Amino acid sequence: MRGQLQPVRCGGHSLTAIDPPGAATPIDEARYRQVLGHFATGVTVVTGMDAGHPVGLAVNSFTSVSLLPALVAFCVSTRSTTWPRLRPAGAFCVNILADDQEHVARAFAARGLDRFQGIGWQPSPAGAPILAGALAWLDCTVEDEHPAGDHDIVVGRVRAMSVEHEGRPLVFYRGGYGRFEL
Repeated sequence: MRGQLQPVRCGGHSLTAIDPPGAATPIDEARYRQVLGHFATGVTVVTGMDAGHPVGLAVNSFTSVSLLPALVAFCVSTRSTTWPRLRPAGAFCVNILADDQEHVARAFAARGLDRFQGIGWQPSPAGAPILAGALAWLDCTVEDEHPAGDHDIVVGRVRAMSVEHEGRPLVFYRGGYGRFEL
């Protein structure tokens, strides 16, 4: 029946099917976070320059988009106070964090402090900070932005990139940081 909730079974769990697309169905925010927390992600820090000063933010919603042209994307909250400072430069660097950089991820996820305090960096070809110890980096220019609920999807065109060292990535899973064992 169209437009009505229907009980269904999936993997031994009793679920309720959601109304068809376009229907306004409220989703419990805490449950949504819990379910999505079961999807492990890598941890990145997006950096750039603001009036000659380095700025950056932790991002775990990073993904490759296209090979030709080389495009990547990340999502940033519309409440972010860092992205509006970073955006005008038109360029950013995605730093892929190593498993020993949890302190870096926490610093760049925090509000109201100097995120670069005690963190070494060097400029990328476009001038955005490449963080010391990062596994790899991608230097990008802003290609496009798309509003999406309470976030914006930022698409970047990759202009330069490098693997700085071989190692294991920092992983975010179920609200905490972890390591990937090979």
